[in-house]
Amino acid sequence: MQAVVRFSKALSVLLAAALMAACSMPNIPPSAVVANPPTAAAESTSAAIAVAAPQATSIPAAQSEEELLHDLYERVAPSVVHIKVVQRTNSNGLNQLPSNEQPKLPGLIPPDDTPGGSLERSQGSGFIFDREGNIITNMHVVDGAQTIEVSFRDGLTVRAEIVAMDPDSDIAMIKVDVSGLSLQPLELAGIDEVFVGQRAIAIGNPFGQTWTLTTGIVSAIGRTINSGHNGFSIPEVIQTDAAINPGNSGGPLLNSAGRVIGVNTQIISDSRASSGLGFAVPASIVSQVAPSLLQGRAYTYPYLGIKATDLTLDMLEAMKLDANQRGTQVIEVMSGGAAALAKMRPSTRTISVNGEDVPVDGDVITAINGSRVNSIADLIAYLVKNVKAGENAKLTVLRGGKPIAVEIKLQPRPTQ
Repeated sequence: MQAVVRFSKALSVLLAAALMAACSMPNIPPSAVVANPPTAAAESTSAAIAVAAPQATSIPAAQSEEELLHDLYERVAPSVVHIKVVQRTNSNGLNQLPSNEQPKLPGLIPPDDTPGGSLERSQGSGFIFDREGNIITNMHVVDGAQTIEVSFRDGLTVRAEIVAMDPDSDIAMIKVDVSGLSLQPLELAGIDEVFVGQRAIAIGNPFGQTWTLTTGIVSAIGRTINSGHNGFSIPEVIQTDAAINPGNSGGPLLNSAGRVIGVNTQIISDSRASSGLGFAVPASIVSQVAPSLLQGRAYTYPYLGIKATDLTLDMLEAMKLDANQRGTQVIEVMSGGAAALAKMRPSTRTISVNGEDVPVDGDVITAINGSRVNSIADLIAYLVKNVKAGENAKLTVLRGGKPIAVEIKLQPRPTQ
């Protein structure tokens, strides 16, 4: 089975960027567009100009690519940090390689050898958020930390404290004392600046190899992953084929302009090392939760109070719906939640598909506030991006095959 690896406790994923070389059309010689042959005087003048003009030099595409990456690295790397943590052992065993699998590399921090393993040493990455000393990383990098050390590229190491953590996005903010420091924050890109095929560049500390740059492309956008801290999911996640390994968590995924498009967070891998399937929390979510983190608290997300799943062909056939019907099937309504108060209906029966029970006949959500819902990922993304707890929302729902409108007042998402 494939394993989803969150290098929490400071082991991380690093996304990267695919190299794209630009080609230019060849110049069309003037003779190709001259209707009449030039006079002798004109020929003489043209020859003189040709001799006098300097020869244009073109930079090979590979050289241009190398220069772009080098310039970006020199500009951005001082704003990326190496985070070393001593923390309580994560009881679920995620993200820390077993001691017998730890490669013997310089700078790698081995697990704590204390009997019982109540503490472990781990590491990750982060980047400067502002000049006041606030740094963005993953929550799983610093959660439970007893001590946090932050190292800069110039060799300086300082202590840091946790400002706040947001478990639903796996984003944390830590802070260092800025005395004597000259910090250069990285700029966050909007989700509308991210597209499939875009160059992706990651800088971080895989396996303790500090300030490593890897490149790839944005392989997909709009993924939904579990935050790893509770049952809630992170929407609009960026998938990349850039090499992401333990130690990259919390580091930036960048576009070719050096703007942060995501925070490297998870990989899918059987080997717990890069297999070309890395995931980054979009920078748009960092922008959204950062004001709350600066105030020392997690962001408050809106809550419907349902469990739902995407429609499958078997479900459509069982409910006698058109094969082109899209939406998300409500399979459970949480007691006391917003959906329960709006009298939404969960699945009332199950069908057997290949030996498994599949719920059907509940409400099917097809839109929210007029925005189409083709999948549960669409619903989660809309709730996170567009509405707040305490606001009203209008759901379009198929009930018994007929569309109805359901008015619902969104609640704050519970902490568990």
